[in-house]
Amino acid sequence: MPDAVYLDHNATTPVKPAVAAAMTRLLAETGNPSSPHRFGRAARRIVETARAQIAALAGAGPDGVIFTASGSEANNLALRGFPGRRLLVSAIEHDSVLRAASDAAILPVTEAGLVDLAAAEALLAADPRPALLSVMLANNETGAIQPIAALAALAHRHGALLHSDAVQAPGRIAIDMRALGIDLLTLSAHKMGGAAGAACLVLAQGLDIAPLIRGGGQERGRRAGTENMPAIGGFGLAAELAAEDLASADRLAALRDQLETELGRRQPALRIFAAGAPRLPNTSCFGLPGLKAETQLMALDLQRIAVSAGSACSSGKAKPSHVLAAMGAGPELAATAIRVSLGRGNGPGDIERLVTAWSDLAQRSRLGVAA
Repeated sequence: MPDAVYLDHNATTPVKPAVAAAMTRLLAETGNPSSPHRFGRAARRIVETARAQIAALAGAGPDGVIFTASGSEANNLALRGFPGRRLLVSAIEHDSVLRAASDAAILPVTEAGLVDLAAAEALLAADPRPALLSVMLANNETGAIQPIAALAALAHRHGALLHSDAVQAPGRIAIDMRALGIDLLTLSAHKMGGAAGAACLVLAQGLDIAPLIRGGGQERGRRAGTENMPAIGGFGLAAELAAEDLASADRLAALRDQLETELGRRQPALRIFAAGAPRLPNTSCFGLPGLKAETQLMALDLQRIAVSAGSACSSGKAKPSHVLAAMGAGPELAATAIRVSLGRGNGPGDIERLVTAWSDLAQRSRLGVAA
């Protein structure tokens, strides 16, 4: 879209040109990966190559990669794949975790947006039954990076498993399941330059899981349904390319810091959420008392600048953020929060354009002038 500024990469990333080209080629291929003939075997090789590429990104073995249609499906598989285990999830998880684990105990977070380790320890110790703990690697709204290694150590000390929704991490921070102690990891192609329709749950070595979708024997019997070979092939390439994106992390962090400094200089009442926590280099979540998120979204959209309010997975509707509420933000302040998430195509000019448009809006709001 000419002259538009896209600052919503946590919702979905643009498909990388190399990935789009690879998927175009794969769409011309014919063959079911489960078929024994040469067409099927060729399709199977594409799927297995992608499995290895994604395993390398995650720091896991390829046998542990289970392809799904979305990150939400992978989260549901993780949370419902261990019948008999009690569930503990953080208060700031994506809705696909919270709704799949409606019977779970909720782990509180600090004002900085980090899981309270002492509370996690107490909840794990309170019940001797085996547990499954689910805490995202980095929050999709605030960018706060969670103390996953410490949580994994706590979980394992109490005989629990740790699942982490890591869809926001690839290309922004390094991932290593073995080093972090993660037992189950969720990834999604469209968050890292692939296409929507391909995601996965990655299991640690030696771990097995009950299927959520039953039917054929695909994915070693752990997820029925014909694999989306073109999207999976693109997913694998996107995972391989994500390692290259890590080199841009410092550049994105500098742009984010420039944004927050300039906005704060113009509006000292600006509140930056999770500013006291380690954050993804590309993510800023902020609010200004009295300036509703919906107003900001509409005004910026008219200026051809795309940002979001909280998660983008709520049918396009801005609603009060459960993440900010869990961090102790009152409803009036939380209702002003918007999220800016940068990507590889953004540069200083995009920041300058957002700062100008947002500051003009904030000034008009302060003066009581209609946006």
